[in-house]
Amino acid sequence: MSFDLTEEELLAAATREAWLDPDRYWRSIHDAVREHSGPVVALSLPALTRNAHDLTRRAGGIPIRVASKSVRSRAVLDAVLGLPGYRGVLAYSLPEALWLAQGETGVDDVVVAYPSVDRAALARLATSEDLAARVTVMIDDPRQLDLIDEVVRPHNRARLRVCIDLDCSWKSPLLGHIGVHRSPVHDPEQAEWLAAHIAGRAGFTLVGVMAYEAQIAGVADRPAGKPAAGALMRAVQRASGSELAERRAEAIARVRGVTELEFVNGGGTGSVERTAAEAAVTEVAAGSGLYGPHIFDRYEAFDVAPAVGFGLDVVRKSSPDRATLFGGGWIASGPTAPDRSPLPVWPAGLSYEPREGAGEVQTPLRGAAARSLEVGDRVWLRHAKAGEIMEHVTHIVPISAADQALEPITTYRGEGQCFL
Repeated sequence: MSFDLTEEELLAAATREAWLDPDRYWRSIHDAVREHSGPVVALSLPALTRNAHDLTRRAGGIPIRVASKSVRSRAVLDAVLGLPGYRGVLAYSLPEALWLAQGETGVDDVVVAYPSVDRAALARLATSEDLAARVTVMIDDPRQLDLIDEVVRPHNRARLRVCIDLDCSWKSPLLGHIGVHRSPVHDPEQAEWLAAHIAGRAGFTLVGVMAYEAQIAGVADRPAGKPAAGALMRAVQRASGSELAERRAEAIARVRGVTELEFVNGGGTGSVERTAAEAAVTEVAAGSGLYGPHIFDRYEAFDVAPAVGFGLDVVRKSSPDRATLFGGGWIASGPTAPDRSPLPVWPAGLSYEPREGAGEVQTPLRGAAARSLEVGDRVWLRHAKAGEIMEHVTHIVPISAADQALEPITTYRGEGQCFL
């Protein structure tokens, strides 16, 4: 992705924070891509630049590994990895990791964040010295190693780099399980045992540990109109973070007693400062914070610039105060709730029909602003999460600091790729 301004000029434009005037900001994006057919996804380069630099500020000198799940565009990944403070990719799929790492210009450090049982991808990894040197697979169970051995026996393959996924959920005495259900490796003793098991097997080298605290990094602590719920969430996150810091430190110390580690990865956009402050952590992961989806509007410790938005066209008017968009059901993953739906942002004053919501092919919106909308007009929305929006389009239109649309860049879909 090429910029029409230098990084310094983009950063200067980012500091002006045009998005603080939503009407003007979204109107300028709307005008810039007026000639592009909808649905259209726009990417503000000043806002992206601001978010990228703010993440490095929050990381306090700890390298940031870019979470590709939240980006899903090689052009954007390459641009961010070219900035100081960013190093390596945290992929979500082994085929994706192989695709990113292949060739002379491929990413030379890709960690797959989830275990893979894709036999074809494992065979390709295991039979390529170059890919095996660039890609690290995730494991949390010896049976995952057994499956790899079934695909390609150790004496017939390159030595594979592996990373242990340490579970970061909190077993609260009062609240029970807090966090997501990920790895079965929860206690330091379990991590040590698995590290020793890996060390004793042919064909594998343990190089890292990943420990993602979803209950802190991915849950807003300032929900709209719910101050009591926000206070409770912050208290839970403080308690969970305190418990995790001690447990993670002990687990890493025990694993390092078995073998040297190249990296210890932790955190996400919502917990960068907290995670980076732990001595046991050598790098943090972040991706969503680059695009600034609306799920991050409700965090107390930081804010994001809305770098990405998507425009949908009005195709009919069922009544004077309703405007129906073509498409719109771009619902974010997670528990079904209103905060997983796209957020209409321009024109201001639009809301969903309670009994319809965002639909796969059509989305009726209502409100005073709908009265001024006509067939052929465009409405702008923000996605709840980050990368999932890119699965709906083949291209992104970058918007320069001068509010000009630049040459479109491809998403994974635009390059003919669909990994998940």
